Amino acid sequence: MQETQDKSQEARKTVTHWIDGKPFEEPDVDRYGDIFDPATGEVQGRVALASQAVVDAAVSSGEEAFDVWGSTPAPKRVRVFYNFRDLLLRHADELAALITSEHGKTLDDAAGEGVRGRETVEVALSAPTLLKGDFSNQVANGFDTYSLRQPLGVCVGITPFNFPVMIPLYMSAVAIAAGNSFVLKPSEQDPSPSMFLAELWDEAGLPPGVFNVVHGDKVAVDALLDHPRVQATSFIGSTPVARHVYQRGAASGKRVQAFGGAKNHMVVLPDADMDQAADALTSAAYGSAGQRCMAITTAVAVGQAGDELVEKTRERIGALRVGIGSDPESDLGPLIRDRARERVLSYIERGAEAGAELVVDGRAVRVEGHENGFFVGPCLFDHVTPDMELYQDEIFGPVLIVVRVDTFDEALALVKSNRYGNGSAIFTRSGWAARRFQEEATTGTVGINVPIPFPVSFYGFGGWNDSRFGDHNINADAFHFYTKPKVVTARWQRPPAGVDMGFMRSE
Repeated sequence: MQETQDKSQEARKTVTHWIDGKPFEEPDVDRYGDIFDPATGEVQGRVALASQAVVDAAVSSGEEAFDVWGSTPAPKRVRVFYNFRDLLLRHADELAALITSEHGKTLDDAAGEGVRGRETVEVALSAPTLLKGDFSNQVANGFDTYSLRQPLGVCVGITPFNFPVMIPLYMSAVAIAAGNSFVLKPSEQDPSPSMFLAELWDEAGLPPGVFNVVHGDKVAVDALLDHPRVQATSFIGSTPVARHVYQRGAASGKRVQAFGGAKNHMVVLPDADMDQAADALTSAAYGSAGQRCMAITTAVAVGQAGDELVEKTRERIGALRVGIGSDPESDLGPLIRDRARERVLSYIERGAEAGAELVVDGRAVRVEGHENGFFVGPCLFDHVTPDMELYQDEIFGPVLIVVRVDTFDEALALVKSNRYGNGSAIFTRSGWAARRFQEEATTGTVGINVPIPFPVSFYGFGGWNDSRFGDHNINADAFHFYTKPKVVTARWQRPPAGVDMGFMRSE
């Protein structure tokens, strides 16, 4: 029996770090994290958790690589991106399967994540244009002034489990295209996709050390935030951790962008197409089992919209199939971990105890052959009030709540008073209501008859309020985050003008 267990242990994969263009094995590793299969609940491997020495090695590798990569002409850097983009396309199915195996989301959802990440790589192909400065001729007699955008150095990305490919590409593609080196600290819960990306970068021709991966927990995060040779840090995760990252990184003199939690509202007016609204609401609430920072978690039904919206949404939930992510028939898969499942179940129980009406209860869902998987079926609460935990907290699971209000003004006030500000949406046939909503909603993204207002990659993305700390968005806007401006005033004049003790004037 012991021999069988030993062989089983040996068959499990071990994920280590990627430093200086190759897997990095730290001697005497004494800390590992488990990698679960969310569909079965079983441990499928382990991941090495970085020490301070590993972080130092990754940063040193990045710093050495930056000396060359940062001065490489942008058009030459972009040639690597063409290769990388083609490799992402060629290996899209493998990458999606790897995401599903460790995250649990459906293959279709995983493939969509890959497409969105690849779009940012395609935006980065325009780096020579996006990095252009300005030029002002003859600002004074014989004087020209122009601006440059120059890379920072070693940049860090700390990314969440729910998008193990898309978000690392959102950050790293722009940072690397701008001339920086990059250290990725992905979630230790689904680490393998990051290693796959590292291998593809290497195959594309990226010089060793420009893209490094360190796996770990708070030890690695704090080591990166404190590291004196790290110039900038990007983070996406929960609001408490985002605040920690922002404060600690800024205190050590770094440029920081940190994106936090969400409670995204979708306002439905009585004049909306209710079938369209119910379709959109079901898709946006339960896709990826609700584990999206842009998921719609709160429907705000105005006036007479409530009864019809709840009934039509209930009907659509009844047609959803919960199953393993690798099954093409599955609409939503398991949650990432058992502790995530227990957390979601506790919110459902307390919500029912608080007096919210549990219209659809997904707690009893079972997937045949995968009874130990981390599954929770779609849940729908009606008559939720703003004082309830269900409304106030980000649940991050397949739980949709409906809040009823009498007027559009009340709905808008609810959106504006929420402490989060990632995204919001409105469903209506009224151009006046839609325009007023887009102007007044206090969220970083707004959807009009679009449930998840996730912008295309050539726009920036970021929330407001407690959903963001820092001044810059990710995606295309991040070219400003990952570069520092320099303004040059030049004078080329013959013959020499001699000494002039006055101040330069434009007269």
